[in-house]
Amino acid sequence: MLGFFGFIGGIIVSFCRLVPKKSRPDAIFLKGGYVCLPVGLIAKIFKIPYVIHESDVVAGLANRILMKKAQKVAFGTPLSDEMQAKHPNYVWTGIPVGPEFKPVSPTKQLSLKKAFSFNPDKPLVVITGGSQGSENLNNTTRLILPELLKFTSVGLVAGRKHYEDMVDLKKYENWDNASLESNFRMWEFNTTMNELLGAADVVVSRAGATTIAELAALKKAALLVPFEPLPGGHQVKNAERLEKTDAAAVFSDSEMLKDPQGLLDKIHQLIKSPRQRADMADRLHQETRADAASRLAEIILEVAREQ
Repeated sequence: MLGFFGFIGGIIVSFCRLVPKKSRPDAIFLKGGYVCLPVGLIAKIFKIPYVIHESDVVAGLANRILMKKAQKVAFGTPLSDEMQAKHPNYVWTGIPVGPEFKPVSPTKQLSLKKAFSFNPDKPLVVITGGSQGSENLNNTTRLILPELLKFTSVGLVAGRKHYEDMVDLKKYENWDNASLESNFRMWEFNTTMNELLGAADVVVSRAGATTIAELAALKKAALLVPFEPLPGGHQVKNAERLEKTDAAAVFSDSEMLKDPQGLLDKIHQLIKSPRQRADMADRLHQETRADAASRLAEIILEVAREQ
């Protein structure tokens, strides 16, 4: 019921904003999600062209509705030749990420490990559930951490929402005169994620489109743990597509909960296989477009100029 009234409210606000001819935009950019649906529907009434950007492999309901009348539909993932032939207004732009997300050299990676106080001679696994964190990823890390630390350093970004529940893991973060003795560190959130991820040999993360884009830009070996309950199963579909091309390893959230040892085994396999990691990282890097932001801006301006 709340969603229904929110939608009606969005229709009213969109109408009021777009009805004055003097303030109507030449084009509208819609990033996706239910909040964009009222804007797109009212834009259609006033014949205002709009551009949509869809980050995930499979579009959500709102974008599927809006795509039918969009002037251009920009995708974060590569399009098949068949799709492009069938839909000439579809274009692959990639997903814009910050310019700081770029591959680091082996020398730079070692210096980043040192900067975060990790042993540069040991591999590093970074586990992250995003800025808010993942309760399931955190709890599984707690279970397998003693074994993980036998063969790799570990950096855990516990997230703002779940950090307080994980403070017991601080017992593994041992320091001696500002020197990290235990090769484990935990953060609530790290403001230099590009550097922390750049230091990693393996990144264990959720399978959101933007996270994948950042890992692709960094050219990292990724073990994706998609969260199945999300609407449309978009994380699962994002991960499955990459798994099919060996661009990422995948271990679902439900598998992880049933078999934490399985996640540990997956990480161990990647750590002991530098060639596999490099091949995966190369394939994932092919998913990125360094010009994603500028290309998307160009498309929006082109659509606006046509009016």
